[in-house]
Amino acid sequence: MSLSKFTLSYLLFCVVLGTIAWFLPSIFPGETILVPKFWLIFGFLGGITYIAYIMVYLGTKRNPETGIMAIMGSIAVKMIFSMAFVLIYSVKHTGSGFVFVLNFFSLYLLFSFFEIYCLLRNLRHQNNK
Repeated sequence: MSLSKFTLSYLLFCVVLGTIAWFLPSIFPGETILVPKFWLIFGFLGGITYIAYIMVYLGTKRNPETGIMAIMGSIAVKMIFSMAFVLIYSVKHTGSGFVFVLNFFSLYLLFSFFEIYCLLRNLRHQNNK
């Protein structure tokens, strides 16, 4: 999958995910579904996932033999920045910790699943050559 094709499908994925998140509070009006700074979390995880994919893409294009190192490096960068984000957010915002955990990790997993799906598509095309 080329970088432009990934960018287009990633933007479509983000729009669909954002639309679902936008309508969740109206579907469940009496419940606290999203934390007050949900869109900050959404933007952070969306941005860090895109940067991680670009790191892997450029690493595998530069030297396919060390592609696994690029994948592991992107996972480490994404994990470190995510843990730092959780730490900073937890220090600055108190209350609704369970809702934050659900919001953060559901977004983290959804973005990670999409990234892994796209990476596996790239590996499948390399095996066919």
